[in-house]
Amino acid sequence: MRRALLTLAGAAALALSFSASAASADTVGSVPWVRTAATKVITAELARDGATACGVLNGPLTTTVEGKTCAQRWTARADRILAKRGGARHLRADLAAVNTAAVTISGLYASIALPYPLLGGQTRFYWTNMCWMLTS
Repeated sequence: MRRALLTLAGAAALALSFSASAASADTVGSVPWVRTAATKVITAELARDGATACGVLNGPLTTTVEGKTCAQRWTARADRILAKRGGARHLRADLAAVNTAAVTISGLYASIALPYPLLGGQTRFYWTNMCWMLTS
């Protein structure tokens, strides 16, 4: 009986240890995922590739608006950004900063501190469908 209890206690301790490690790994693993999502959006904007950018947008941002698809709207957005003085330089600065920028994760939301925020004065992501999606 004592042996069974010790075995059970050992298994429980191992399971708790594994759960704590998995949770820790998930949190640590999420930071690179945020960086990857930010890189994908910035790279798509530099390439005027609205379709790829839309693949990293949270659902409400991907809807068709006034007859324009997400890809059409985001390609036009990239065109506007790149047409502005310093627009390409700002995107390249963001891209260069992604790997060292501070990332904050709070529950289902994450933000990355880029020199030129991507949307609405910030670069914020929402965890949905097992990935980080840019949100407003």
